[in-house]
Amino acid sequence: MISSPHVPDIASPSLSLNVHPMRSVLYEELHNRPSPVIEGSCQVAHFTVKLNDNRQELHAHVVELCRRYSVPAPDPDSSCLYQDFGGFELRWERHLEFANFTFIVATEEPFATDALAFIPKDWLAAMPGELVVAVNLSLVNDTPDEKQLYDWFEGQRVSGASVASGQALVWTAFRLHSDGFGRIVAVNKGLNPYQTGRLVQRLFELETYRLMSLLALPVARKMGNELTRVETSLAQLIQNISELENQFEDRDLLKSLSQLAADVERYRSDTNFRFAAAKAYHDLVRDRLDQLKEEPLDGVQSLREFLERRLTPGIKTCNSVRDQLEDLSRRIHRTTSLLRTRVDLSIQEQNQRLLTSMNKRSELQLRLQQTVEGLSVVVICYYILALVGIGADGLKAFGWQVDPYMLKGIALPVIVVVVFVAIHRLRHHLSEKPFDLEEK
Repeated sequence: MISSPHVPDIASPSLSLNVHPMRSVLYEELHNRPSPVIEGSCQVAHFTVKLNDNRQELHAHVVELCRRYSVPAPDPDSSCLYQDFGGFELRWERHLEFANFTFIVATEEPFATDALAFIPKDWLAAMPGELVVAVNLSLVNDTPDEKQLYDWFEGQRVSGASVASGQALVWTAFRLHSDGFGRIVAVNKGLNPYQTGRLVQRLFELETYRLMSLLALPVARKMGNELTRVETSLAQLIQNISELENQFEDRDLLKSLSQLAADVERYRSDTNFRFAAAKAYHDLVRDRLDQLKEEPLDGVQSLREFLERRLTPGIKTCNSVRDQLEDLSRRIHRTTSLLRTRVDLSIQEQNQRLLTSMNKRSELQLRLQQTVEGLSVVVICYYILALVGIGADGLKAFGWQVDPYMLKGIALPVIVVVVFVAIHRLRHHLSEKPFDLEEK
């Protein structure tokens, strides 16, 4: 097991610096997951299991294997374990989305020795996670002939290349065989143990990343049907916008657009990680192909050619669906903005009509008020003149020679002017000083 001992951050007594708490971890990060050191022929079994919410359970499973063989177990925070278990060597690596198990057994005969023969079957059966990759690799020193390749790959068509600048040969069928494993044959023609380990690691990474990248393809195919439905609905809604006649139809279309927008955003949320991971894995596949430094073999399709013809179209499909989701989101947003603008204009027109109606009502109210004021002057004057007449009759009863009609005729102009001026001043005073509840 590879572990980094604790070292002092700054050993010099003359320096006293504020050191970042992750400094040592960052230094050791570049040394995590090193390539194995492989000498001679061997058989290697490689598993990749997809993690869900069982990272701690997976660690406990590795600890259980270490306990059975009485070897040191990894720490809970460890992301890798490289340990010799006696009959085999285990390399365990835990990544963000998956974990790798690699079992190395020294042997001379390709695919004759099961690299998992030393592993407890109950332990393998209880392994957490979902198995994605299972591949056997045989590393040999002699170049096989066509019959041997035919037998090893059970008659399936193989792809191969000269790699590592001509110092190794590699063949694989990129298919599952009768034992449920994929198969890779590698021939060492001059690599040292460190280079051999790097070659084996790159081949396993190539197999792992290509399958992990393809996890997005079923999602893209399923999503394609849903996006076709959304495309059709959006096209119909856009067509209906030009045929709208009233604001109620605007609101119905806006509600439908909001539902489409919610569907698209849910699709984006459900698939964004998977599509982004597919692109990242595909970039790693191309990077590992560059690191292999392939040279073609006569009569055999190279690894790069096979993957570019078979893997790249699937990744492009995923990218196309992702781009279609983004395009739908933008189109729905623009259509929603257009429809909202239309609704806003309709509301403004309605408000304008309402204001016009209110102005007309105000004018009618003003005219009615003026009419009422004129009638009020007449009524008040009538009652005041009646009171004047009553007063004149009273004076006449006391013996005063007063003509009530003459007195009313003289008082009428004065009363009318006084009442009119009083009402006018009262209305003017009320208009300048509104009624205030707090003062009241």
